[in-house]
Amino acid sequence: MVDKFVQIWKTKDLRNNILFVLGMLAVFRLAAHIPIPGVNLAALRQFFASNQILGLLNVFSGGVMKNFSIVMMGVAPYITSSIIFQLLGMIIPSLEEMQKEEAGRQKINMWTRWLTVPLAALQAYGMIALLQRSSHNILGNVSAFQMFTIITTITAGTIFLMWIGELINEKKIGNGISLIIFAGIIASLPQGIQQAFLTYDPSQLFVWIGFAVIAIITIIGVVIITEGQRNIPVQYAKQIRGNRMYGGTSTHLPLRVNMAGVIPIIFAISVILFPSMIAQFFVHARTAWVASAAEWVISILQNQLIYGLLYFLLVFAFTYFYTEVIFHPAQVAENLQKQGGFIPGIRPGKPTEEYLAHTTHKIIFIGALFLGVIAILPLIMRYFTGVNSLAIGGTSLLIVVAVVIETVKQVESQLIMREYEGL
Repeated sequence: MVDKFVQIWKTKDLRNNILFVLGMLAVFRLAAHIPIPGVNLAALRQFFASNQILGLLNVFSGGVMKNFSIVMMGVAPYITSSIIFQLLGMIIPSLEEMQKEEAGRQKINMWTRWLTVPLAALQAYGMIALLQRSSHNILGNVSAFQMFTIITTITAGTIFLMWIGELINEKKIGNGISLIIFAGIIASLPQGIQQAFLTYDPSQLFVWIGFAVIAIITIIGVVIITEGQRNIPVQYAKQIRGNRMYGGTSTHLPLRVNMAGVIPIIFAISVILFPSMIAQFFVHARTAWVASAAEWVISILQNQLIYGLLYFLLVFAFTYFYTEVIFHPAQVAENLQKQGGFIPGIRPGKPTEEYLAHTTHKIIFIGALFLGVIAILPLIMRYFTGVNSLAIGGTSLLIVVAVVIETVKQVESQLIMREYEGL
C-alpha cells in the first residue's frame, strides 16, 4: 500500500488529478456550511433526527439538508433526473437507440441537466412548505420574494454541485456524484464520534462493542456482495478469414451479484417519501376527511414495523426492476451470436437469452435480499438498542464502501495505463 502511495505521488498528472478532486470536495464542504438566513438550525436538526425518512434523504443529499445550506438539496434532483431518463429509455424506442451511441448519450446528458433545474426548484419548494407546516417552528412566515430568493439559491446550489461532479468525472478519479455523497457521509463522522464520547456510559460498553462488530461485518458483507460475480463460460468458435484462423478462445461473461448498486434504495426512499410529503400539505385541510386521511398516512409511515416492511419490500422489488433496466439478456445473447460466441451446452439465440435471464434472476435474489437487509439495518439496531444508528451500518456504509472500491479501481487502472505508456 505504501508503494502504491509513493507511485501515485511520483506520477505528476495523477497526483494533480487527485489533489484537484480533493479540492473540489473541500469546496463542496465549504458551501455546505453556508446557511440560508432565517432558519432555526437547532429545531431543523431535531426534526431530521426524529424522522427516519428525512434522515435517509439527508444522507443522499450529502449530509447538507439538515444545515439548510445553499446546497441543501445536494445532488438528489440530478439523480432523480437521471433515473427518469433511464426509465424513459425503456419506454421510448428512440431514447433507447440514443443510449447506444456516444452522440446520443451526450444529448441525453444535456437533457438530464436541463430537467435538473425544475426538479431542484420543485423539491426546494416542497421541502420549504414541509418545514413551514412542521410543529418544530423551523421556518417562520416567508414573503413571496423571500420564497423566490430561497428557491433560486437552492436551485443554483444544486447546479453548482452537478458542475463539480462533472469536473470530478473528467479527472477519471471515481464518480463525481458518488464522491459528493461520500464526502457528506464522511464529514458527519467526527461529530458522531464526538457525541458518542460525550454521551458515553460504561453500562453501554457492550452495546458499542456490538455496533463495532456489526459495522465490521457489514463492511465485509458489502465488499463481498459488491465484488461478487458469477462467471458464465463463453466459447468462441474458430473462423477462417483468408489464410488466417480466428477465434477458438475461451472466456467468461461476468454477472454481478449487485448490478443495481444503491439505486434501488434511492428509488425506495423516493416512493416512501412522496406520500408522506403530500400528506403533510393536507394535515390542516378544511375538509375533515382529507385532514384525517393525511394524518392516517403520516401515522402509518411513522410506525417503525410498517415502515421497515415497506422499505424492505420496495428495495427488494426495485433491485429486480433496475437490473432489468440495465441488463438485457436478449441484447447480450444477440451480441454473442454475432461474434461467434456461445455458452457450452446452450444453443445460441433464444435459449441463451432464457438461460442468462434465469441465471440473473437467481443471482439477483441474493443481491436484493442483501440490499433489503442493509436498508433496514439501522431500524433493526434501533429496535434492539434504542440508539439511532443511521450513520452506523446500513445505507451509509454501503455507499462509503462502494465508492471507495470504485475509486481505488479507477486509480489502479490509471497507474497500470501509465506503466504501459512507460514500456
